[in-house]
Amino acid sequence: MTQYRPQTPPAVLNLLIANCVVYFATMLLDTEHIYELFALFPVGSPFFEIWQPVTYMFMHGDFSHLFFNMFALWMFGRGLEQELGTKRFLIYYFVCGIGAALVQLGMAQIDLMRLGHMSIAHMQYLCTPTVGASGAVFGLLLAFGMLHPNATIMLLIPPIPMKAKWFVIIYGLLELVFGISGRMDSVAHFAHLGGMFWGWLLLIWWRYQDRKRYRY
Repeated sequence: MTQYRPQTPPAVLNLLIANCVVYFATMLLDTEHIYELFALFPVGSPFFEIWQPVTYMFMHGDFSHLFFNMFALWMFGRGLEQELGTKRFLIYYFVCGIGAALVQLGMAQIDLMRLGHMSIAHMQYLCTPTVGASGAVFGLLLAFGMLHPNATIMLLIPPIPMKAKWFVIIYGLLELVFGISGRMDSVAHFAHLGGMFWGWLLLIWWRYQDRKRYRY
């Protein structure tokens, strides 16, 4: 008798459910208070809490933000969880997401120093949160590109096929350019790059450990 296997593996499925539940809960409850508790605020903000580098991953600004992150999680995460195993997949996902948060917090401190202490812009920045699973999702994108560099990805806009390795490289370069230039400043470009960087480090570490384990 063939054992039934769900199309969406457990970690991806539960992450999808958790993100959707949190999003719709924020729509029904006191949104402002929930964001103050669980979104990611710069260190030094009156709203910063130690748990926010984890909880911010489950918060989203609007439905389109949630949809595109969850679509990418579903599209890339299913195969990666089956390849890495559920335990490693979850470790990888949270390392990328938390790593992205740490990079974002570091960049926020640089921006705060640039704005000047106690300026109006400084105070506004302290009260500006970061939300979304994008850092973790960019880590998944990097993993897919590293594990399947020659796999073909069909872009939506424009609708052209592209090899995964080139897609990851081009996307990463665009994030770097936007981050340095300050374009699209409402997007945490360096957090996205941080998720990719920490994902790359973890994959390299696992590859080294696996080779060491099976070396005779």
